[in-house]
Amino acid sequence: MAEDQQPHWSDILKRRIANSKKDVRSEEENKVEETELFTKYYTEWRGGGDRDKSYKNIPRFYYRLPAEDEVLLQKLREESRAVFLQRKSRELLDNEELQNLWFLLDKHQVPPVSGEEAMISYEAYLQVGEKAGPKCKKFFTARVYAKLLNNDPYGRISIMQFFNYVMRKVWLHQTRIGLSLYDVAGQGYLRESDLENYILELIPTLPQLDGLEKSFYSFYVCTAVRKFFFFLDPLRTGKIKIQDILACSFLDDLLELRDEELSKESQESNWFSAPSALRVYGQYLNLDKDHNGMLSKEELSRYGTATLTSVFLDRVFQECLTYDGEMDYKTYLDFVLALENRKEPAALQYIFKLLDMENRGYLNVFSLNYFFRAIQEQMKIHGQEPVSFQDVKVYCTQTQTHTRVRTKTGTSGQCFSVMLPYTTVCAQSNPALNMKELQCDWCFEYFQFIFNDNYFDKANNGSVLVRFTFIFENNRFNHTLYNLTYIKRYS
Repeated sequence: MAEDQQPHWSDILKRRIANSKKDVRSEEENKVEETELFTKYYTEWRGGGDRDKSYKNIPRFYYRLPAEDEVLLQKLREESRAVFLQRKSRELLDNEELQNLWFLLDKHQVPPVSGEEAMISYEAYLQVGEKAGPKCKKFFTARVYAKLLNNDPYGRISIMQFFNYVMRKVWLHQTRIGLSLYDVAGQGYLRESDLENYILELIPTLPQLDGLEKSFYSFYVCTAVRKFFFFLDPLRTGKIKIQDILACSFLDDLLELRDEELSKESQESNWFSAPSALRVYGQYLNLDKDHNGMLSKEELSRYGTATLTSVFLDRVFQECLTYDGEMDYKTYLDFVLALENRKEPAALQYIFKLLDMENRGYLNVFSLNYFFRAIQEQMKIHGQEPVSFQDVKVYCTQTQTHTRVRTKTGTSGQCFSVMLPYTTVCAQSNPALNMKELQCDWCFEYFQFIFNDNYFDKANNGSVLVRFTFIFENNRFNHTLYNLTYIKRYS
């Protein structure tokens, strides 16, 4: 009976609607309230509430990268980067505007002429800046003018130097934008695949590479990219800063191949030229006797003039990336770049890693003697009286059992040679030898390591300079061969 007396839900709903007050607000007011509520709840959901008053004063400086599953955010980011780069590209001077700038500079030159160069004063410089247009405004500043001053008695600057400065700036920005188009992550870096795509699409624009067959493109790209990564990625992170690419001379060398009249000598000295790439790849093919696309230790031993010692080759295959004990083309390129550029920090770091057998960060007597014995064996094979390691006397201001060496890539400072080449030893002990026969890559001729003076603690913290002088004393060497400076850090 109680269930029959209970009112129906529809009756209850009607009564509530009848008793509720009518909403007298307009549709516009309802939309405003809806927007405010949405903003409130969305902010709370995103965690951006007023948890701290400083949030209102400190602007946001971190934006997380979208995850792989956030497709919409990734597309939005890519599109926004494309629009940004397009806007930056439109801000650059085009050929017509550069030509107009040159005419204005030439029109406002101020006599007298300095040598053969037309000059311009600061007042005329500012006048040109006003007439050149908004795109040129950033070039006509007091700072730029002061940079280009060069002891002119009238306080003028060279028109040609200023125009070259503008051209260089425009080129750098154009190249930066062009490289950024290949930056998939959008973080200012280029991965190996990104740089490969850039160079591959650049090949048709380089007349000096017209003779390359398309089947060789992949090997050429690999050869070119390895130089960038060997020297600009010392920590082997797999990516290079775009700024570092612009700052080094490698890109200039690569784009030099646009010159159709490039001399033969320039091509031979340019790593990126077709003759150089074919030379390196041809050497690799000649070493690969079993034609399996890889180099074994025995095959690599014939590199150059076949004068690399066995202990050095053992260290190469211990430290470098190999596949079933054999070296691929990329690893071979690193090896070639290290031996052909021994004065560069990246090459020195590569070679020092091979010499430091125990990964201690320094070379002790055992390490030096280990490699020196291999040179002694080669001297015996070639009929030379071997020099005993005991004949090498080390004189220093402090007596220590080992020499600690700490490297700092990318800087210059003090250098030393850590091993004696067999050819030098023979030449000193027997001057009658034919020097042409001795000009070979014996072991690792003059290895030099570069350090940064600022990297070491000062003398107050226990760091001192220790000078070593190698002298051969058995009448075969009557003078100092090497004067070597080591930096010793006492523990």
